[in-house]
Amino acid sequence: MLKTIQLANGETMAYRKRSGGERPLVLVHGNMTSSKHWDILMEALDDKYTIYAIDLRGFGGSSYHKPITAIKDFSDDVKLFVDAMQLQSFDMIGWSTGGAVCMQFAANCPSHCQRLILLASASTRGYPFYTDLGTGNPASFKRAYSYEEVLVDTSKTKLVQGFYDTKNREGLQSVWNALIYTHQQPSAAEYQEYVEDMLTQRNLAEVYHALNTFNISTVDHEVAKGSQDALLIQIPILVLRGDRDLVITEEMNKELLHDLGNTAQFVSLKDCGHSPLIDDLAQLTAEIEAFLEIGGRNHALKQ
Repeated sequence: MLKTIQLANGETMAYRKRSGGERPLVLVHGNMTSSKHWDILMEALDDKYTIYAIDLRGFGGSSYHKPITAIKDFSDDVKLFVDAMQLQSFDMIGWSTGGAVCMQFAANCPSHCQRLILLASASTRGYPFYTDLGTGNPASFKRAYSYEEVLVDTSKTKLVQGFYDTKNREGLQSVWNALIYTHQQPSAAEYQEYVEDMLTQRNLAEVYHALNTFNISTVDHEVAKGSQDALLIQIPILVLRGDRDLVITEEMNKELLHDLGNTAQFVSLKDCGHSPLIDDLAQLTAEIEAFLEIGGRNHALKQ
């Protein structure tokens, strides 16, 4: 059941809660999704965890009074949510864009997050956005430098936003079949629920821009200087990426591991794409629970 809570900044955050034991776990979704897309993982995880899956601002049942301009806007909302829920110590899982949100949160709120799992996560150096500047010509692609350059792009922004505006469910499914559900798919009923949920997003271009300009590394890139916030994250981190992920490239994953240093360990999920929840829920659940209990296989082998 979707619940809501008022945040101190005037936004309303929707969330799903699965009651359990004394181990709080906060789940942060990615772009084009919401807390709804965590449903089968929430059911599968051990009942020792009390799970909170949030809808980021502009997704699902959450409000969108003030547009976001950066990933930190999302992470600041997460801080207001955990304060409102009186959660002071917990573990986190961030999926795709949610990984960037969780990294920013962990850097800014070091006493709150105890363990962090990055699932098919955006890089510490963001997710580059290449725009055709509205020409419709792939030959004109360049890295976007501004929100306006993201907004006029026809290859992604206007294409997907057009599906949202016209409630073109088949169009959204075609995107997910090509990039996310390339091998396994949810049941027909689940898939329709997920697509209906995608239609709730109100900030597609803003998220593209926020990811494009995100950079918590020590390395400057074309669009943003590195904030070096990655150096502030000193908790155990598990990085999970499917070996056939078409969204998060190997290079992005290498950047992530390099920038997080020795605090992070990596596990490649076999025969999984960008949604291991659908591709192999059992494998994903086993890796998550092993890490949360004993620090993952790498740590366990040292015992």
